[in-house]
Amino acid sequence: MNNRRVILKLSGEALAGEKKTGFDEDTVRAVVRQVRPAVQEGVELAIVIGGGNFWRGRSSKAIDRVKADQIGMLATVMNAIYVSEIFRDEGLNTEIFTPFAVGSMTRLFSKDDAVKALKEGNVVFFAGGTGHPYFSTDTGIVLRAIEIEADEVLLAKAVDGVYDSDPGKNPEAKKYDTVSIEEVVENKLQVIDLTASALCLDNRMPLAVFGLNGKDSIYHALKGNVTGTRVTV
Repeated sequence: MNNRRVILKLSGEALAGEKKTGFDEDTVRAVVRQVRPAVQEGVELAIVIGGGNFWRGRSSKAIDRVKADQIGMLATVMNAIYVSEIFRDEGLNTEIFTPFAVGSMTRLFSKDDAVKALKEGNVVFFAGGTGHPYFSTDTGIVLRAIEIEADEVLLAKAVDGVYDSDPGKNPEAKKYDTVSIEEVVENKLQVIDLTASALCLDNRMPLAVFGLNGKDSIYHALKGNVTGTRVTV
């Protein structure tokens, strides 16, 4: 029987802690301490980290969209290198893959190499998105999940699942236990963007959304016990 293989999306801003920018080591170590037992129990884990703690798109009309997206890609590389090092300090082996060369700091993505690293028990980081502008980290994570034949995409968010409206603004907002990707698109539920949603639908890639700050929520999600919302395909 094959081990469970998942890909986890983490927010760069969440990993910055209360500072909301840069790195917060205690926050990252708290994540590692949930990840480590799951990996030791056989879960094959890949991670994508957003770049929002450094860059949030075009900060000025003077910056070309393509260049702005390239800055965002590099922000995700910095995050992967940093978080990878904290993982290593906590006793886990890691590999970082990017779709473009970053000197000797990362490895060029190849499905065969990434799957081999996962099977060897490494935590794999996919940084740099798709390597192309106009594609979000949502698209990047779904694309990599399809390529490595992951069982599920896990989205750790500030909100503990998918709601029919913003629970921060509507106290009557209804939380879904399960929702189809078609409903996500039709009702504009803002789980992932349209391009990523289409990829999930076309390739039958399920998602799960859960609250990052719930007790041991990452560990439970990695093991398949999601208390948030499952997005079916």
